[in-house]
Amino acid sequence: MTQTSTSGTPAGTVVGAPIEVTSLTKHFGGVHAVQDLSFTVTPGRVTGFLGPNGAGKTTTLRCLLGLVEPTSGSATIGGKRYHDLHAPMRVVGSALEATGFHPGRTATNHLRVLARSGGLDEARVPVVLESVGLADAAGRAVGGFSLGMRQRLQLAAALLGDPGVLVLDEPANGLDPEGIAWLRSFLRYLAGQGRTVIVSSHVLSEVEQTVDDVVIIANGRLVRACPLTELTTGRAHVVVRTPSTDQLVAALASAAPASTVHRTDEEVLVDGLESADVGRIAFGAGIELHELRPGVDDLEQVFLALTSAPTDGATS
Repeated sequence: MTQTSTSGTPAGTVVGAPIEVTSLTKHFGGVHAVQDLSFTVTPGRVTGFLGPNGAGKTTTLRCLLGLVEPTSGSATIGGKRYHDLHAPMRVVGSALEATGFHPGRTATNHLRVLARSGGLDEARVPVVLESVGLADAAGRAVGGFSLGMRQRLQLAAALLGDPGVLVLDEPANGLDPEGIAWLRSFLRYLAGQGRTVIVSSHVLSEVEQTVDDVVIIANGRLVRACPLTELTTGRAHVVVRTPSTDQLVAALASAAPASTVHRTDEEVLVDGLESADVGRIAFGAGIELHELRPGVDDLEQVFLALTSAPTDGATS
């Protein structure tokens, strides 16, 4: 895809607006989906919105877009609630799920209907279809589209009003590897124009290659909000696989209390010790090891360590 500005203007000229979530709380009966959540998303950067299934990500985005009324707190775009925005499709574009398409309607006609309902120029339709790589499929019925093509069409719809803010929920779902690589490049291009881009995703390897900042939540609460580089510093650690995880953790705590231990489903990650130190402690405690090697922190390991607590019934 040739990366031309969807507005016909040079990159860097689109004015984004900050997203501000302040003490946001949403209860569905006895389920606390979001609890006292606060963070800011900055224009000109791609922000990854991360959390386990049921963490409250989709509920938060729906509150931001006025689809769900918060129990308390606020979620604003440029200091305004979505319902208070003048011509909201020109301010914020969203893609929450690749559904809601009439199967017999062509991609072009689908976008024309959206443009008319939002008071937008229909001349934007071929422009945004070209920008997401669907120009050749413009006259095809959406019912014959793959999930990946529907994701691209949803993104085209989000861009119809040439908004300065983009809110995307799992936009990589259904994309093949080539499509994921395209999306990564396209999101960075859009942020480079000055837009505010927030994207939720479970594909952590792609998030790590795409985003500038991360907001991580679990149990509906904020776990961490910071630039990606603060989490993935390449810090060295020791990776251990053993059938005696509990015994190893106890032995490390006794012999090297200053070390830090994180668990994943299959591994123990140890900070503050060399591989030889961990091996010696395990040998002294009679613990069988299946693997012992040096490693380097990546986003997936940090994410698992930060979100290892149960979700306590929170919903996404």
